[in-house]
Amino acid sequence: MLLVMRHAKSDWSAKTSDHQRPLSKRGVKAARRMGKLITDIGLTPDLVITSTAVRAATTAKLAAEAGRWNCPIRETDDFYETSVGVVLNELRELGDEVGTCLIVGHDTTWSRTVEVLTGANAAMRTATVAVIDNGASWSRIGNYSCELVALLQPRHFT
Repeated sequence: MLLVMRHAKSDWSAKTSDHQRPLSKRGVKAARRMGKLITDIGLTPDLVITSTAVRAATTAKLAAEAGRWNCPIRETDDFYETSVGVVLNELRELGDEVGTCLIVGHDTTWSRTVEVLTGANAAMRTATVAVIDNGASWSRIGNYSCELVALLQPRHFT
């Protein structure tokens, strides 16, 4: 399974660069809520890959903490200001020992990734998680090779 998560709501009032922008209080709550939800529905990741942007990396860490995940969290600059092709190449490199992978990053790339993989037009609002069945093979992931199973938005899980 592939879980595609957009970072939680950021704090636009922070006087920092885009890459350093932190989460808002609402974003912190949403990241934690979604981490717990992912565990509650039985989709605990074996690996998390996140953008190095502060808002994305913090989203990943808070979700993992709230969900009590015991998996590696790998930060990559490749997921900041990226393309669908870069994301797919990263996923194709995963080994079969990774059953469920959560990727955390940014829109519009995340909406496009869901669309390219599944054909679905998904609204990837902040902290939204797209649950995607990749057919168990990372090496063959590509255009329309997957199925969108669920689109989980934090506002539906208060």
